[in-house]
Amino acid sequence: MLDNLPRGTICIEDIEMGMVRYIRKIVTDEDIQKFAEVSTDRNPVHLDEDYAQDTMFQGRIAHGMLTAGLISAVIGEQLPGHGTIYMSQSLKFLAPVRPGDMVLAEVEVTDIKIDKRRVQLDCRCIVDGKKVLVGEATVMAPSRKFD
Repeated sequence: MLDNLPRGTICIEDIEMGMVRYIRKIVTDEDIQKFAEVSTDRNPVHLDEDYAQDTMFQGRIAHGMLTAGLISAVIGEQLPGHGTIYMSQSLKFLAPVRPGDMVLAEVEVTDIKIDKRRVQLDCRCIVDGKKVLVGEATVMAPSRKFD
């Protein structure tokens, strides 16, 4: 994975509107296999090329939640980072991610409620300049005062 900043924690007191963090990751066949094993989602559109050729995707695609998991990685590792608690997440899948695709997973701060330690994040995943996933997350950020 290629990160724009080191992993760790940004406390609520240091989070600013418009902050952006991201990771880039190439989705591999191994990633798809491991996700299928862990999630028990063995839909052949993810695992069987012959089957997937006859679908609307005309080939295998990664699990949508594998792609969404990259958003979780940015939130849990970078912004706000370690100690963050997910409150909610909305997702809209716009296009498939295929084995070998380089996914840019990015989050951006759109609202901060310091008294409640809540941060609203715009979330997106992009492949070759095209959005493949969009959504919003609300998280509870760590605080120097409480954690």
